[in-house]
This record gives sequence, structure tokens and C-alpha cells, in this order.
Amino acid sequence: MLCFVLSLGVVSGFSQELQNIYKSGKVKLVADKNYAQGNDWNTIFRSYNDSHHGSRKSLLVLPDGSVIVNHASQKYHSKFSPSGAFIKEIVVENSSHRPLLGVLNGDKMFTTIDNMGKLFITDLNGKLIKTLHLDYMSRQVVALGDDKLAVSGWAIWAKKFRSFVSIVDYQTNEEKIIWEHFTDRPEVIAENNRKSRPFNYSVKLKNGLIYSISSMPYTSFTGKGLPVEITSLKDKLLLANPNTGELILFDADGNQLKKEKVNWANKRISVEDQKVIQSKAIEEYKTLLGGNDTQIELNQKEYQQLISDMEYDLNNITKPIVKPYFSNIIKDSDDNILIFEIPDEENANQFHVWVLANEGNFISSCTFLADDYNLSISASKMVFHDGYLYSLQVLKDAVANPLRLVRFKLVAD
Repeated sequence: MLCFVLSLGVVSGFSQELQNIYKSGKVKLVADKNYAQGNDWNTIFRSYNDSHHGSRKSLLVLPDGSVIVNHASQKYHSKFSPSGAFIKEIVVENSSHRPLLGVLNGDKMFTTIDNMGKLFITDLNGKLIKTLHLDYMSRQVVALGDDKLAVSGWAIWAKKFRSFVSIVDYQTNEEKIIWEHFTDRPEVIAENNRKSRPFNYSVKLKNGLIYSISSMPYTSFTGKGLPVEITSLKDKLLLANPNTGELILFDADGNQLKKEKVNWANKRISVEDQKVIQSKAIEEYKTLLGGNDTQIELNQKEYQQLISDMEYDLNNITKPIVKPYFSNIIKDSDDNILIFEIPDEENANQFHVWVLANEGNFISSCTFLADDYNLSISASKMVFHDGYLYSLQVLKDAVANPLRLVRFKLVAD
């Protein structure tokens, strides 16, 4: 069994209780029936069905247990009381309407980085108090001790994609790159105008827009694989790389303390399964071509080219695709790390989890499941606080808007 020494101190009694629940093998997420009652979800989450941005929501939990929900592409945030009652919508002025990600030093909130490289800091009421200036886009930002933030960022260079993690000082705006990785940008194969990465397609429509799709899991056009995940552990930073299985621990100054690799094998998509997936995608697009969609009718030649490219890739599938080792990591309220494997079966609503305890050992694996909700596993939508899991999830068989803010209790099943 892998031992990853974190040196985080004494394990609390409640942490031991959570660890015992994980060790049971099956963990059921049971919604607190008294939480967030009486809210008008159709109004609060009214943007849920707005194009592909509507469902892109995230949350953070404040020290007193109140919750703020972010709405992608919207100017407002929804604030809820510790009991889950909707309080009001708040707007952070002069902040590019970026999502609020977390809490720094217990009294400040911070956002993602906007297109101009600005990271905004507010008080707990959403009043802007400081702007940090960086020169890249971010995927994750987490708070460390001593007024420091860790940022998982990315940038596009002339011939490469650069992914990296930096530590930024809140007081001075100084930053230190502590990890980076480069990936070659894909090229066009001249003789057939196909991209060098199969299963990724784009066509230029007559209105000038580019229509792009990917037909196969884990074969993104960029070739970067899944982005690294970061989370704070007391005053330390854990970087988890799903593509290599590496877990790297840094101190708050960015010095590497430990590096290990998970001890389970990653899985593969067989040649046979790829052919099934690709054939299904081709049939779906052929069906679309026979429909009445105006855009498709105006761009028959372009969509036919897309199908032709997909058929070319189908006939040239020769080797398995290696899946990442895991999809997400989520820290519970006692600094245990939950590492979620990629599900074998889509829409099964069961998720296999490896548990890295806060004393540094992989103590167990278990399965997370829920009866009433279709679970979406994401650190931006699932936040632990005082032993409970606060989450944004879709309620099964809901009337009208299905999205809910829910507080789960973890129960050994």
C-alpha cells in the first residue's frame, strides 16, 4: 500500500468517523431534508437552461456555513444562509463577473483570473478590496497559508501548450512557478487537411463560425490530457496529475517535499470499444443530416466532410486508448483526499474512490452513490464543511428546474 507522508498532525475524532465510513466500502450520500427548504429553484437557478453555459455553476462555503453559488456568464451570485435559505443575489463590482472560488485567511474571497490576467479579492460581503495582476488564464485557484494562493494555469505558445502551477503572494503579487508541462500543438496533415490528432474535427460553416467536435473520450484536440488537480492541505499544496498518476506535495513556498505515484493501473478503451463509440457518433451525425435543422441544411457539404473524416478515423483504429488514472480529487473537511476513478459505465451513478487519509496513507477504497440525485463529481460543485458535503446536483424526477443546492450526510451503506 502506498504511503504518502503528509505530516499534518493528529487525526481528529470526526476525521476518524469519516475514515470509518469510507472503510465500509459503500458510501451513500443522503440529502439533509431540513436543508434549503422553501427555496424557489426555478427563480434562483433560472439560467440553468440557458444554452451550454446555464448548467456551469459552482459553489463555495464560507466559514460560517453560508454558501455562495456562481452562475457562468451571469453578473450575479446567489447567497444562501447556513440553513440553506436563499438570502439574496450579490454583484461584485469591477470584477469582470468572475466566479468566486474560495476563502483566503478566513476573511477574504477570491475569483478566477479574467481574460486580462486579473484576479480579484473581495471581503466576505463581495466588496472588492484588491486586484492581483497575472498574465495567463487559470483553471483552479486555492488558498494556502501565509496570504498565498496556488494557481493552476495555462498558456498558448507558438508551437506548444504550457500547463503550470504557481504560488502567488497576496501581499506583493509576486509569483513562483513550481511545476510546468509542455505539449506540442497539433498540426494539420497537408495531404488530407486532417488534424494530427484523430477523433477531433472542425469545419468552417458558411456563416464564418467554426463547428468543432470530439467523438472519442480522452482524445482532446490539444493533446494535453486531463488538467492537473490541486488542493491545499493545511499550509501545504498537493498536485495530482491524472495523466501520470503522480501525487506531488509542496510546502507553501513551493519547495517539493514528496513525490509518489498511485498504485493502481489505469484502464484502456479497447480497439473494439472505440469502433463501437465511433460508429455510434457517425450514425448520430448521419441522422442529423436527414433532419430539418436549418444550419445543417445550409451546410450539407461541410457536415458531409465531417462524417467523411470520422469514417476515415473509424477505419484506422489500431490500438487501445489509455485512460487517465483518475478524474477528480476532492478534499473533505478533515483533509482526507478523495481520488475519484473514471467510471467504467457511463450514467451508472456510482463512483469508485480511493481515500488518502490525512495522516498520509491510502487507507481504503469505496464507492459513492446516491438514490435521489444524478451525481456530477467535481471539486467546483462538491465542497466539504464540518463533515457535510455541500453540492450542486440534479434531482431525479424533478418537476421543472432539476438543479438543487443540497447538503449530503455521508452514511455507510
